[in-house]
Amino acid sequence: MDGTEGNHIDWPLRPWILAALLGAAGLLVWTFADKGNDVPWRMAATAFVFFGAIAAAFTIERDNWKQPLVFALVVGLVMAGLAWRAVSAGDHYAVPQYGFIAGVISTGLALPLFQSGFHRTRFATPYQAVHYNVWSDALSAGGSMVFVGASWLVLLVLAALFELLKIRFLFDLMDDGWFAWTFSGVAFGAALGILRGQLKILGTLQAVVMTVLSVLAVPLALGLVLFLVAMIVSGPEVLWQATQSATPILLACAAGSWVLANAILRDSDTEMSGNPVLRWASIALAAAILPLTVFAAISLGTRISQHGLSPERIWGLIAIAVACAYGLAWLVALLRGWKGGWGERLRRANLHLAAVICVFAFILALPILDFGRIAAGNQLQRLARGHVSPEDFDYTALRWDFGDAGREALARLAKNKDAKVAELAAAALAQKERAYSGFVGKNKTRADFNLRVQPDDAEIREGVLDYLVTHPYDCEDRCVVLDLGEASGGGRRLALVRGSGYTLMNLKPGTGLEPEELGAIELPTLGPDSVVEVGEGRVIRIDGKVVGPAIGDN
Repeated sequence: MDGTEGNHIDWPLRPWILAALLGAAGLLVWTFADKGNDVPWRMAATAFVFFGAIAAAFTIERDNWKQPLVFALVVGLVMAGLAWRAVSAGDHYAVPQYGFIAGVISTGLALPLFQSGFHRTRFATPYQAVHYNVWSDALSAGGSMVFVGASWLVLLVLAALFELLKIRFLFDLMDDGWFAWTFSGVAFGAALGILRGQLKILGTLQAVVMTVLSVLAVPLALGLVLFLVAMIVSGPEVLWQATQSATPILLACAAGSWVLANAILRDSDTEMSGNPVLRWASIALAAAILPLTVFAAISLGTRISQHGLSPERIWGLIAIAVACAYGLAWLVALLRGWKGGWGERLRRANLHLAAVICVFAFILALPILDFGRIAAGNQLQRLARGHVSPEDFDYTALRWDFGDAGREALARLAKNKDAKVAELAAAALAQKERAYSGFVGKNKTRADFNLRVQPDDAEIREGVLDYLVTHPYDCEDRCVVLDLGEASGGGRRLALVRGSGYTLMNLKPGTGLEPEELGAIELPTLGPDSVVEVGEGRVIRIDGKVVGPAIGDN
């Protein structure tokens, strides 16, 4: 049995069972996730139900339900653990969501491998079985999503119809979260159950999709060949100048090449098109993957040499390493099978890489490697070796993006012998909120602020500077602090004036400078008999209440 013919046998109850299963799962997902996005156990339960139910729906069969049930439980437990860690981590770990994504990739690869019996036959698993299950899963999932959309459209039409009779029951029901999740689960399960039982329909859809994609392979192959020739002629330096955009574009082209080449390869030489143009296009696409991924690696490496490692860039390196592995494996398969059999070698490379990457992604999802600590160590080395100046060093990134390891690094820098490094690190460590993206001049010492205090007062100046070193965006160019007198709760009431406006603040002994909490502001209402006038100070008043700022001169 190759894993294609034995699966999805006729089972009339399949649509009903999957509709009930995924409908119940949808209700449970809403129950656990509603108003609990920051509660670890709720998100873990949500992930367990969601991923476990999906795994069961795609694998369970009438005469084979025990092993699929175990597989679904394992998938649910793995994803529940990763969800719990991602939510409970908070800012203690760097980008914990990437570990969760790695888990999704691992379980996504494990699904067709399990369906094909890889857990029993290992690398002797027929490629046809894996190839079939990958495409049937994708097509049945896509078709089920289309059915969910169509079901909601029908429900919307019915709701509008009943509203003509002043009956809003369906509209009110559609607004309830529990109904939306349950209805979507039922619709998805019913459609999936129907499609999973239609072997011929799935096979026909697969053939149609791959035929269409095969046609797209020709212009992409031609374009990539021209691109590589043009780059050789003009030199790759232009890619290194576009380090922010070159890497994702090159990886996207490599991924597209892999998908379209597989559409031509099909699952065997007998199924592959005999058209020589398509065959040469698949060879060109397979050969182009490695140079594309190598150039992407060099592009990212250029950016790392400029700015150092960050947790996101380490994940980017991992993605590029996987892409390079595919490119190298395919190039070796082409060279070894040049005299014949290159198609079969490419297919076997797909199977081997899928199994390896499934395990690799699972390992990455586990809390084994702390990429925040690795990246923080690299950033400290760059600062110590003079690769970046103290003024240009990104202390804020260490505070917010590298987890506890970044803050530990900042704490060490706060004790640095270089007074400027120590002050900037301490200021970043004390930040309560991150500066907005693109803010210029975030690294400022107390001496760097263009601050004027009216009337000048040494104690007020020190208190304001204590605040500004942790909130440098409140005084980008220059600012003036006005002493408005004694605050109601003690201390001084101040106005921090910038070019764009001002902020009222309180400076209290022992607590420092804090923005003043504004109560509810009563806005004037313009009525038919309202008195509108320009009052003293050239401000507009409505019924004696000021509206907006003073009127300036032309």
